[in-house]
Amino acid sequence: MTVHEYFLTPETVLPQELVYGAMRVAESPTTSHQQAVGELFVELRAHVRARELGSVWIAPLDVVLDRGEALVVQPDLFVILTGGVAVVEDKVFGAPDLVIEVLSPNPRIGETAERLEWFRHYGVRECWLVDQTERRVEVVQFIDRQVASRRTFTRHESIASSVLPEFTRSLTAMLGY
Repeated sequence: MTVHEYFLTPETVLPQELVYGAMRVAESPTTSHQQAVGELFVELRAHVRARELGSVWIAPLDVVLDRGEALVVQPDLFVILTGGVAVVEDKVFGAPDLVIEVLSPNPRIGETAERLEWFRHYGVRECWLVDQTERRVEVVQFIDRQVASRRTFTRHESIASSVLPEFTRSLTAMLGY
């Protein structure tokens, strides 16, 4: 399937992605997953908006990482900074600056390592992997399309972000655990 054909499929709220021409569809996420995504969105949106840094987006929204290779993803949340490489139209074209994935015990679409590789390869600057079971977040920073650092923050530690350096919230403060 091409990106054009993918865009012609009926609109849906179910998570779906196009991975090198093959469409992947998943069941809807759990309530705890959606609650975490919602709370993170509220916190990040307030931070980004107050500082006029750009915009925060929430799934389902297509991010075209590679039109020619037919790679379209739907991260749980993502931040596009003003002046970043991503272009926001009716879909998003190019790499967001920050991608946040709320991990589920059983990945809904693809494997986490596979997704991280795409984010690295296509120029995402940072990815947060929020683990609800372990109540921690792993922040993976990419520089020049290489993994520059991987840091894990426990639920009480403030998350340190190279993309949002003034962000000082912990998982406990945002999600209540």
